[in-house]
Amino acid sequence: MRDFSNDHRWLSLNTATVRKQGDLVAIIEACARHGIRAIDPWRDQVAATGLDRAVKAVRDAGLELSGYCRGGMFVADAAHRIEARDDNRRAIDEARALGAPCVVLVVGGLPQYSRPGSVASRDIAGARTQVHDAIAEMLDYAKAAKMPLAIEPLHPAYAADRACVNTTKQALDICDALDPTRSGALGVALDVYHIWWDPDLLPQIARAGKQRLMAFHVCDWLVPTKDILNDRGMMGDGVIDIPSVRAAVEAQGFSGYSEIEIFSDDWWSKPMDEVLKTCIARHRTAV
Repeated sequence: MRDFSNDHRWLSLNTATVRKQGDLVAIIEACARHGIRAIDPWRDQVAATGLDRAVKAVRDAGLELSGYCRGGMFVADAAHRIEARDDNRRAIDEARALGAPCVVLVVGGLPQYSRPGSVASRDIAGARTQVHDAIAEMLDYAKAAKMPLAIEPLHPAYAADRACVNTTKQALDICDALDPTRSGALGVALDVYHIWWDPDLLPQIARAGKQRLMAFHVCDWLVPTKDILNDRGMMGDGVIDIPSVRAAVEAQGFSGYSEIEIFSDDWWSKPMDEVLKTCIARHRTAV
């Protein structure tokens, strides 16, 4: 396993971690100040900044991307499926302009939450079928653009409103069905917050292998967790054995960034520079 104790060369900042403290340009400038060499920006932040300006800011700062958040939210009623398809094609185009290595997919839950305005449904099996079919369609466009797609399984607490793909096994089943030759076009983004509890995690990481492991996200699970969405912990403040998960991922040959992604009302209330200094310190000691 790589030694992170002496530097933060392999730290990437998911820009949601400090989204309340500044716009994307301010975040990029702060990363440059602190020697952070990569980011994973969110589409709403890019839209607020403007794609051309965002591209220039990334390039001027000499930053790399570890991913692009996010595509997906596929599940919709018939009236909204073309909207979902077109939106995901735009995500691919934006990711390509920014130089991202992959688009991270949060696949969506039930249609009324994934695509507002859709007719409500409780059919989660049908939602999962829609996800499979929509990724198959998106994959054709992504391959033409040479933009890999990374399915992110989310904790089961998000099955209704954010993602009905909840385990690494489910995500890899889709990968194997749609990309059986392991072409590099489809893989997974593994976030320890969502997968740490899974008793089948380590065998599934081995199943993924280097070709399927496209992104690795870190934060921590607090006990108690006050808000399932916006109370993630800084690495080392919770119960996840992050180094063990990273060791398993790196044993398969993953050598990319450890991307810090923290949704937290607490950390959003602190100055950006303080948050980034803490991220760097914990990256060296708790990741």
